[in-house]
Amino acid sequence: MNDVSGLVAALDAADYIADDRLAMAVFLAIKLERPLLIEGPAGVGKTDLARAVAVATGRTFLRLQCYEGLDESRAIYDWDYAKQILYTQLLRDAVREKVEGRSLADAIDAVGEANVAFFDRRFLIERPLLRAVTSEEPALLLVDEVDRADPEFEALLLELLAERQVTIPELGTLRGKHAPLVFLTTNATRDMTDALRRRCLHAFLDYPLPSRELAIVLRRVPHIGERLAGHLTEFVHELRQRELRKAPSIAETVDWAKSIVLLGGASIDSSAAKDALAALLKHEEDRDVGAAALAKFAKKHG
Repeated sequence: MNDVSGLVAALDAADYIADDRLAMAVFLAIKLERPLLIEGPAGVGKTDLARAVAVATGRTFLRLQCYEGLDESRAIYDWDYAKQILYTQLLRDAVREKVEGRSLADAIDAVGEANVAFFDRRFLIERPLLRAVTSEEPALLLVDEVDRADPEFEALLLELLAERQVTIPELGTLRGKHAPLVFLTTNATRDMTDALRRRCLHAFLDYPLPSRELAIVLRRVPHIGERLAGHLTEFVHELRQRELRKAPSIAETVDWAKSIVLLGGASIDSSAAKDALAALLKHEEDRDVGAAALAKFAKKHG
């Protein structure tokens, strides 16, 4: 793809409907080989965008889900200590022969040489960040919900984001044939550090306009009528303006549409639309608000 319109078409073929502004940010990230920080509320399609870009560009998709307490042993690499111990037990006679009859200093040197052999790549457990760097095929690494991790975790990312490499003390600096394309997502539950933001391009992804969400629903629920789909997406758009514990995501809009069709509903004022609200709203108090709002909306548009 040589331009933004080509990327939009490729994303569409990967089942993702992108607007021009978002596609421009992705296009620049690909061409400039820069990480892309995608910010926005939960449920607006940030993760699905990364998946679609991986498909559109023919890259291997790797995902790291962030959480509080995430560290390098879960994000970058770890050593297979059980395998190292097993090798030690199997080779202890060989090590004993190597040090037998030597002076203490020579024995220490001999054991040190054997110790180096145990910190070999055969004992290395590659976590998503390291797999992305050393992949034999071009990869897209998604660092999902980076704001859920501790701020200190961002420091672990900086070498990867700036140099597309990872340094392991026992092995040195590792890099592969292809620099990974890195996407980071944040729900803005906390501010990202300036150091991380400086290394990334930025995109903001919000809830879609009703017209775009309608296109998504028609794509994902092909048997739904266009009139019902239009009313459904218009209602969800209005519902998101209310005070809710959790605003419905795009995926939940699609689930609601699928549920209405499954229950045989053909219009927004059908009992199926109300019965299926559990697919759209995930808190009891939100469903009460949704049911009342749906009754008014259905009376107006039914």
